[in-house]
Amino acid sequence: MNEDPLRYEQLIENALRGVVRKALTIVAEKGLPGTHHFHITFRTDHPGVEMPPDLKAQYPEEMTIVLQHMFWDLAVDPDRFGVTLAFNSVHRRLVVPFEAVQIFQDQSVGFVLQFQEHDEGDDESVEDLASAPEPAAEGREQDGEQEDNVVPLDSFRKT
Repeated sequence: MNEDPLRYEQLIENALRGVVRKALTIVAEKGLPGTHHFHITFRTDHPGVEMPPDLKAQYPEEMTIVLQHMFWDLAVDPDRFGVTLAFNSVHRRLVVPFEAVQIFQDQSVGFVLQFQEHDEGDDESVEDLASAPEPAAEGREQDGEQEDNVVPLDSFRKT
């Protein structure tokens, strides 16, 4: 099938990864304001992740880091960020592509972004989505009338 350039799920996720990029850029330039702090979960086995071998052995698939009080040298590029963190009082440098990020969370304000993993060969077309069964209604009935529905993007994902 032809690859559809209007893959809205990926367009939205890329835009939301831009939110992560911008937040980290602000922190790299100005520091963390107030009580803000970030929990970032990422795939350690994703191509482009750079981390010391012993940490990679300890976290072979996934790792969550916290940017709050003790982090250094936060640098943000268009496709990745790098940061130095203390592990058992030893400073270690991590480089994480934004594509490897699974969860970005700022608990101080209750903000969470969760990303889906995309396979390189995951080329859904508009025809595939159009022929997919309708998702179950999420709305509630009130006095015999259906309220507006909010349909999560997950209902359109192939499993």
